[in-house]
Amino acid sequence: MSYKIRPARAGDERSLYALAQLTGGGFTNLPPDLKALEAKVVRSNEAFSETEDAVRDHVYVLVLEHSDSGQIVGTAQIFAKVGVKQPFYSYRLSQLTKTSPELDQRITTQMLTLTTDLEGCSEVGGLFLHPDHRTGGLGLLLARSRYLFIKLHRARFADRFLAELRGVIDENGKSPFWDGLGNKFFGMSFQEADYLNSIKGNHFISDLMPDYPIYTALLPESAREVIGHPHTSGRPAMRMLQKEGFSSNGYVDIFDGGPTMVAETDHIISVAHAKEATLETAALNEGEGQLSVVATGRLKDFRASYAFLSEEKKDSIQIRLNKEAIDNLQLTSGDNFVHIPR
Repeated sequence: MSYKIRPARAGDERSLYALAQLTGGGFTNLPPDLKALEAKVVRSNEAFSETEDAVRDHVYVLVLEHSDSGQIVGTAQIFAKVGVKQPFYSYRLSQLTKTSPELDQRITTQMLTLTTDLEGCSEVGGLFLHPDHRTGGLGLLLARSRYLFIKLHRARFADRFLAELRGVIDENGKSPFWDGLGNKFFGMSFQEADYLNSIKGNHFISDLMPDYPIYTALLPESAREVIGHPHTSGRPAMRMLQKEGFSSNGYVDIFDGGPTMVAETDHIISVAHAKEATLETAALNEGEGQLSVVATGRLKDFRASYAFLSEEKKDSIQIRLNKEAIDNLQLTSGDNFVHIPR
C-alpha cells in the first residue's frame, strides 16, 4: 500500500537509468542510455502537457514510487500511436500447404513475412520492476495502472492495442532468433542491433532485410524453437496480458522473435470493467474492504495505487477507501476515481 504510480518527470532519469541497467538487454523501450532516457522523459512530459484529446505520436511514461522514501522501483509506458514517423515492422507467422499427387505427399511449411499490419495501433510496453520489489503484486499494479490511465483518457488512444514481449535471450545476451536470421543480413550482434533500434528506431530493417517471406525450415533449430516464445522473465507478463484479453495472432518481434500480443482497446478487461466512483467522506476501518487498483487525476495529475474499497450499496458510485490509500492518492471527499478489483 505504500507504493503509488505517477507520471515520470524531470529528475527521474537517473532512477530510470538504474532500472535500465538491470534489464539484461533486449528491452528496447528502456535502453541503458541516459541521454535517450532524458529525451524520452521530455517527450513524455510534452504528451502529459498536450491539452487536445486526440490520438497522437505520444509516449506516456509512468513510474512506481515508494510513497515514503520516494525511491523509483518500476516503470511502464504507453505509446499512443506507433508507426507515425517510421514504419512499425513485425513478422507475421503463417503457413503454406502444398501437395503433389504424383508423389502422394502433402507438405506444410511456416513462413515469416515482414509486415506493417500493426501501424496505427497504440502500445503498452516498457514495464520493468526492480528485482528486489517483485512481490506484493507490484507488477500487476504497474500493468493495470496503464489500463486505468487509458480508461480515463480513452480519446487519446487507438481502437487496438499491441504489446511486444521480449524474446528468448541466453545468459550471454545472445538471441538465438537474431543469430539465426537477422545477423545473416546485418552482420552485427543482437546487442548492437537492439541498441541501434532503441536509440534510432528500426528503419534500418527496411533498408537491409529482404522483403520476401522467410521459410522457417531454412533457419537453424535453435532459432525455430524460440519463435513466438517470451523470455523466461516475461512469462508472468504474458499471462497477465492474456488475462486482459490479449492474443498473439501470429505476430513476432523482428529482432528476438518474441510474441507480439494484440487486443481491441474497449475489450481489454481492465478498461472494459473499470468502474467510476466518488469518494465518500468516512474512511474504512483497518482490515475492511476489497483490495483494488484505484486511479484518479488527469494527465500530469494522474495517480494510481492499491486501495481497500467498500461500496455502501451494490453498484453504488459512492465508495469508501482506507485512509492510507486516500492519503497516497491525495483524494478528498467528493473526488472522482476509477477502480478495478485486484
